[in-house]
Amino acid sequence: MLRSAPRWLQVLLVGQVVNAAGSLAWLYLTLYLVDDRGMAAGAAGAVTAAYGVGVIGGNLAGGSLGDRYGHKGALVASLGAWAVACAAFPLAPTAVLAPLALLSGAAGGCGRPLMGALVATGLPPDRRREGIALSRAAANLGTVLGPPLGGLLAVTRFDLVFVVDAATSAVLLVAVARWCPAPGRQPVLAQTPRSVLHALRADPRMVTLLLTVFAVDTTYRLLYTVLPLLLTDRGARPLVYGLTVSLNCVVIVALEPRIARRLAHRDAVRVIATGYAVVGLGWLLLGAAPVVLGAFAAVLVVTAGEMLYKPTATARAADLAPAGMTGRYQSAYAAASLGGMLLSPLLGTALYAAAPRLVWPAAGLLSLLAAGALARSCVTRDAVGPAQHSAGRP
Repeated sequence: MLRSAPRWLQVLLVGQVVNAAGSLAWLYLTLYLVDDRGMAAGAAGAVTAAYGVGVIGGNLAGGSLGDRYGHKGALVASLGAWAVACAAFPLAPTAVLAPLALLSGAAGGCGRPLMGALVATGLPPDRRREGIALSRAAANLGTVLGPPLGGLLAVTRFDLVFVVDAATSAVLLVAVARWCPAPGRQPVLAQTPRSVLHALRADPRMVTLLLTVFAVDTTYRLLYTVLPLLLTDRGARPLVYGLTVSLNCVVIVALEPRIARRLAHRDAVRVIATGYAVVGLGWLLLGAAPVVLGAFAAVLVVTAGEMLYKPTATARAADLAPAGMTGRYQSAYAAASLGGMLLSPLLGTALYAAAPRLVWPAAGLLSLLAAGALARSCVTRDAVGPAQHSAGRP
């Protein structure tokens, strides 16, 4: 599978593994600010929040910048800005840490939609799902390797975390700049919408995808917000939760590209809806057995659903994009996913505090409802097909 990928994609994947393994600054930011810079917890939280605001802004702006200036060039610029910000962070005075965190978050946030657009536009439509799955697997492989490395650096010398992050970002920058193609800009036809908002108003299929991804990603991220609370309440040590997260990453690395390749010619909407439903079944399983072994089983089922819907939905967003708007559609998709990241800790933890046994059935039901809503869209998904294709859709 990897051997049949274009050479540029193979090099990009290596760069992604290296970059993800070294992406430590955001992970250890609060701890660094408190332990190494002597900041109060509240002040450190404010700096970390500024970083989060930057990430949101970068996700929203990245696709537009890529469509205007080229996805490859914009991604190189964002990686360069991130590397410079990481290298500067340990040297910066306390007074400028918050604005520097905001800028670094914006640079890092641009990367997600730009990377998705770069991979999607560099591959033919029938290989997009596989390419995106390979890209996700590379990022997950690096994520498995990175946190232990960061822990060792934190014990030795905390500011090395930022140096390593800058260096590994530079590796990915070189891979993108030297090897990745820079596809010519798609011709913008007269029927092409003036803005992404105009495009979405005329595109119920993309709107349905965004709304359902927002709902399911909100439940999916309970894996990182409420599941550790459940395990702690069941007497499990933090290592147990770490193993569940590692299990998720290892399964994705081992299986997601294979699954994407096997299902590449299956109807995308049905694959995504099935993935939503499998995520829902995973949370219902945990609701029926809210114990440590039940958590491991639920993570396996939820991961199976994730492997179905995430790469396929990302590719679907690229397939639906009008000519010249691939980056902006990737930004819209990233924003829907990011919305789930923000909402899950708020609603999930609040519900867990009030009625812990309701969290998992509610999450399962919401995912199943999203699956049903997307599946029903199959009935009308081709009603405006000819008009959309005339507007430059793949």
